[in-house]
Amino acid sequence: MKKLLVYLRNYKKETVMAPLFKMLEASFELFVPLVMAQIIDTGIGQGQRGMILNMGLLLLALALIGLVCSITAQFFAAKAAVGFSTELKHALFQHIQTLSFSEMDTIGTSTLITRMTSDVNQVQSGVNLVLRLFLRSPFIVFGAMVMAFTIDVKAALVFVVTIPLLCIVVFGIMIISMPLYKKVQAGLDRILGITRENLTGARVVRAFNKEESEIVRFQEGNESLTKMQMFVGKISALMNPVTYIIINGAVIVLIWTGALQVEAGYITQGEVVALVNYMSQILVELIKLANLIITVTKAFACANRIEAVFETSSSLVSPEKGKEAAVSIPPVSVPPASVPAVSFEHVCLTYKNAGAESLTDIHFQVQKGQTIGIIGGTGSGKSSVVNMIPRFYDATKGRVMVNGVDVRDYTLAELRDKIGMVMQKAVLFKGTIRENLLWGREDATEEELWSALEISQSREFVETKDGGLDAQVAQAGKNLSGGQKQRLTIARALVRRPEILILDDSASALDFATDAKLRKAIREMEDAPTVFIVSQRAASIQYADAIIVMDDGEIAGMGTHDQLMESCGVYREIYDSQFKKEGRVS
Repeated sequence: MKKLLVYLRNYKKETVMAPLFKMLEASFELFVPLVMAQIIDTGIGQGQRGMILNMGLLLLALALIGLVCSITAQFFAAKAAVGFSTELKHALFQHIQTLSFSEMDTIGTSTLITRMTSDVNQVQSGVNLVLRLFLRSPFIVFGAMVMAFTIDVKAALVFVVTIPLLCIVVFGIMIISMPLYKKVQAGLDRILGITRENLTGARVVRAFNKEESEIVRFQEGNESLTKMQMFVGKISALMNPVTYIIINGAVIVLIWTGALQVEAGYITQGEVVALVNYMSQILVELIKLANLIITVTKAFACANRIEAVFETSSSLVSPEKGKEAAVSIPPVSVPPASVPAVSFEHVCLTYKNAGAESLTDIHFQVQKGQTIGIIGGTGSGKSSVVNMIPRFYDATKGRVMVNGVDVRDYTLAELRDKIGMVMQKAVLFKGTIRENLLWGREDATEEELWSALEISQSREFVETKDGGLDAQVAQAGKNLSGGQKQRLTIARALVRRPEILILDDSASALDFATDAKLRKAIREMEDAPTVFIVSQRAASIQYADAIIVMDDGEIAGMGTHDQLMESCGVYREIYDSQFKKEGRVS
C-alpha cells in the first residue's frame, strides 16, 4: 500500500484538511453532552427557560458548525480519494501496456480487469474512509473517556473497563474476518473469470449447446462464494449484538453508580445523562472504527494485488537509443543489398513456465521484397515464429535479425514501426472505419486509406456502407462479417506502409478468389514489403518465393512449392489432403 500512496502526492492539501475538519467536528460533538447536562441541571432543574433557550441555540450552533465541518471534510476526502484512484488507474493501465505477451499470458486478462476496476475501487473507498474516520473515531473514544473523568472519576471507571472489552470484541472479530475477506476476494476473481469466458464465448457456448453445463459451473462457483461470504458475514454480524450487550451492561452500571452518586450529592442528574451520552458516542465510534478497519483491510489486500501487477516487469527490455547504439549493425563496407530483411539464427523459444521448447533451432534468411509462406499443422509453431519478429516474445537461444540488426537492439517503437502485423484473431475497435485504419498511421491521407482498402479487397463493401470511411464499427467489429473484419485489419496494417508485412492466418475467412486477389495486390504494391504469410491453406502459400514447413516446433522443410513436393513429406501430406480430389497441381 505504501508504494501506491505516491499517487496522493498531488492531493497533499486535501489529505491534511480532511482529517483536520473531522477532528474539528469531533471536538464540537464532545461538547454536546456537557451542554445537555447544563440544560437538565440548570434549565430544567431550576426552571430557567432563558437558559434552556440559550443552550438550545448553542446546540443548534454546534450542530450547524459540525455539519459544515463534516461536509468540508467529506469534500476534501472525496477529492483526494477520487483523484488518487484516477491517477492509479492511469498508471496501472500504462504499466499493463508495457507488459509483454508472456506476462499477460501469466497474469490473465480477467485478473488484470479485476485489478483495474474492483480492486482500485476498493482502495479508493479505503482512502476515503481513512481520511474521514481514522483520526476522528479514536479521538472521540479517548476524548469521551477524558471528558467522563472531568465529570466524575468513580463513575468514569466504568469507561476504563468497557473500552478494553469493546476493543477485544471489535478487533478480535476483525482479526478473524480479515483473512476470510481475502478468500472472498479470490472467489470473486474466479466468478469474474467464468463470467468473462461466457460473455466473450457466448457464440461458442450456444453452438455446442453448453448453456446448462456453463450455468451449473457458474452456480457452483457462485454458491461457493456465497457460502464464504455468509460465513464471514455471520462472524462480522456478531459485532453489533456483542458490543450492544457490553454497552448496555455498562450503561446499567453507569446509571446505577450515577444514581448512588446523585443520591450522595457528588454529581447531578445532568452529569449522569452526559456520561451515558459519552458511552453511546464511544459505542458508535468503535463500531465505525471496526467497519473502517475491515474496509481498510480489504483495501490493503486489493492494494497488495495491484502492487503485484506493478512489480511485474516486462521481460522485453527496450534500449534507450535504438539501433544507432546497436553493436550488431553491419559494417559500412557491406553492401546493403546483401543484408537480409529478416534472419533467424538458430533461434529457440521456450514460453514462460513451459516444460519444453516451443521452437527449436529455427534458422533461415529472407531477402527484402520476398514473400515467405509458413505452413504446418496446428500447434507446430507457425505463429510463434512470426511473433518473434516484432518482439512479442524474445528468443531464449539464438537471435532474430531485422535489416542485419538484432531486434533486441531496436527500441520497441522503432522496430514495430517497420512491421505491419495482422493477427489470427481480427480485432477492431469501436468507432469509425477511418479511426480503425488510422491506427496504422495517424497522418495517413484519405487517398492512402482508400489505397489500403483497395489492396486488402475491402473497398467494395466499405463504399456500400452509409458514411463510407465514417461508417460505424461496433465493439470488436460485431456488425461486420468475419471476412470483412479480416480485410479491414489487413488494410490497417497496409496503411502503415510497413517494410515487413506479417499475415498470421489472417485470410482464413476469405474465399479462395478473394484470397488470391489479395496476395496478387500485395505483390504488385509499390515498394513491395517483405511478406510473411502464415496459413493452413497450401493454396495461399504455394506461389511464395519460399515456403517454411513447421512440424512440432522445428523446420521440417524449406524451399519452393515444387522443391517441397519432392523433398518434404510433411508438406506433401498437407498438400495432398487439401487437393486430393483435383490431383496435384505443380
